[in-house]
Amino acid sequence: MFRGVTTLSLDTKGRLAVPSKYRDVLLAQGDGRVVVTADPSKCLLLFPLLEWEPIEKKLNSLSSFNPQTRSLQRLLVGNAADLELDATGRILLPAMLREFAALEKNVVMVGQGAKFELWNESRWQEQMDIALNFKDGGMPDELAGFSL
Repeated sequence: MFRGVTTLSLDTKGRLAVPSKYRDVLLAQGDGRVVVTADPSKCLLLFPLLEWEPIEKKLNSLSSFNPQTRSLQRLLVGNAADLELDATGRILLPAMLREFAALEKNVVMVGQGAKFELWNESRWQEQMDIALNFKDGGMPDELAGFSL
């Protein structure tokens, strides 16, 4: 289970050092093999390989005759890249995916249960501003009655 927000730095080659508290879990769940892909929100999604495989299977089982489904398959499966943690716990993010998410030196890694989101720092701040807007009556129906 991944949770929390961590600010990290990409090196000049596009490598990201995964924090050790997450690295140990990724090594235990599939020998450090992960999948990174594009997300419609313009961030990247980072899954342990074993978490990604059922998602990919389900996406590929959907009809490609539906234009919206086909677009989602192209985005998620078409952009998926298999990566492996190196000996120092880093992953090399593909240039095309870094460009898609506008990842620069400062990257925000957000735990989302079984996966991570990787955000451009300013885009992450925009997402936090949007989240704070819920207090003004923008709460989705499915959260009616939800309490912390």
